[in-house]
Amino acid sequence: MIGPARVMGILNVTPDSFSDGGCFARVEAAVAHAGRLIAQGADVLDIGGESTRPGAAPVSEAEELARVIPVIAAVREFSTIPISIDTMKPAVAQAAVGLGASLWNDVTALSFALESPAMAATLGCEVVLGHMQGEPATMQKAPHYDDVVAEVSERLLERARVAMAAGVRREKIWLDPGIGFGKTAAHNLELLAGLDRLVGLGFPVLLGASRKGFIRTLDPAAYDAGYRLGGSLAAALASVAAGAAMVRVHDVAETVQALAMAKAISEARTYHAGTHG
Repeated sequence: MIGPARVMGILNVTPDSFSDGGCFARVEAAVAHAGRLIAQGADVLDIGGESTRPGAAPVSEAEELARVIPVIAAVREFSTIPISIDTMKPAVAQAAVGLGASLWNDVTALSFALESPAMAATLGCEVVLGHMQGEPATMQKAPHYDDVVAEVSERLLERARVAMAAGVRREKIWLDPGIGFGKTAAHNLELLAGLDRLVGLGFPVLLGASRKGFIRTLDPAAYDAGYRLGGSLAAALASVAAGAAMVRVHDVAETVQALAMAKAISEARTYHAGTHG
């Protein structure tokens, strides 16, 4: 049965993100898009100032702060929507939480800096531990796994234990298998197919497959990220059916509608079975 799942809307305030890089680099454009995502039904806004697309170059802490802080502050002036800060840097997370962010989305699973786990505990916010093999600049150079579902699950469980040892409460921890982060298209499909195993670890799972390049392997015409809506929706529906508690997406309105329809069908099927069984 399709269960309740939250929709995280992506707001990249970067010049080089793979799908919408440069679209919302100005504060005014970013804030306007935040308003649109909220109106479309986003439950959470994920604001990021450093691209983690394959091949992306790192940015300085100062630059990342200059990109995200004005946007978070501006959004907080008109909305109480939960805000996630998409960063690997503990100082950026600290500044964002200080302005009202309540979730730290870290693609390195708190491993970028030695002080990251302790910072997460001090901040007391929810934390998404993302899986990434390597780093953005090199992660897609021949990634290898013997059993990708098992190895990703083991790594995330290990990082969850590190976080809890540092003082992060278990109920604050989310797991993200990191679709596209150091994985081939086959690895990504295996992770989606075996997502129930990650869900079975007992932590809420966030899944982000929106517009990602592996969709193009099934539809070569979808070279441009903007033409991957169908694949994005299919991945979101499959992940929620497997137990994911939140999906991270660019296309909020379409995802909200698709999840609502899938949930309604699931409930109707349950009702039919109960009355005609």
